[in-house]
Amino acid sequence: MAVKRIIPCLDVYGGRTVKGVNFIDLQEIGDAVELGRKYASEGADELVYLDISATNEERRTFLELARKLAASIDIPLTVGGGISSVDDAQRLMDVGVSKVSVNSAAVADPWLINRLAAKFGKEKVIVAIDGKRSPEGTWHVVTHGGSKVTERELLGWAREVEQRNAGEILFTSMDHDGTRDGYPVEVFTALADTVSIPVIASGGAGSVADIAEVLTTGRASAALAASIFHYGEIPIPTLKNELRKLNIDVR
Repeated sequence: MAVKRIIPCLDVYGGRTVKGVNFIDLQEIGDAVELGRKYASEGADELVYLDISATNEERRTFLELARKLAASIDIPLTVGGGISSVDDAQRLMDVGVSKVSVNSAAVADPWLINRLAAKFGKEKVIVAIDGKRSPEGTWHVVTHGGSKVTERELLGWAREVEQRNAGEILFTSMDHDGTRDGYPVEVFTALADTVSIPVIASGGAGSVADIAEVLTTGRASAALAASIFHYGEIPIPTLKNELRKLNIDVR
């Protein structure tokens, strides 16, 4: 089994870290830079920061925040939110960001993935996919912070994302986000059967068992979580030790 990664995710609104449930009811958690330093020191493998407001003003704020983050931590830093062009990504790369994550903009303009990969290399490009299961059981791609359900079917979009040379997929189940009720493991298994690029699992982590299941049965390459780290429920060193006891190879 390949080495698995543990990735805290920090949603940022106006320079502060926030967290909600199903993308709503946001509560302030704390300072984005201080939390990033804390998680890096505790053994996080990477950090993902998502600018969830992404207005023009906030993007300028976020660029300065990205600069501070890159100077403060020594692990890979991914930033997403409001990136709709190569120039947007370039500005972030210029201040030290390791990877960029695109979501709604890639659905609107799939060639954006090709352009980013051609400019920066596929290893720098993550396509974030938010999904919602229909009453019939089909997973559809959702954009605009979870507010717009598209006609795109999840596995078809994941396949296209890989063909367009994305380096990784970050999949979040909107139905499970922030609930701490476990990941929808069956959809991660389906994704692993569909694409060969790494899939990062997001949405629903509530216990060591949840993370272990999505990394093994779900065959995710990495587990991304927020609430369990923000509220101190499962410290990263504890999580990694427990996963090692289950013979899951973590860094």
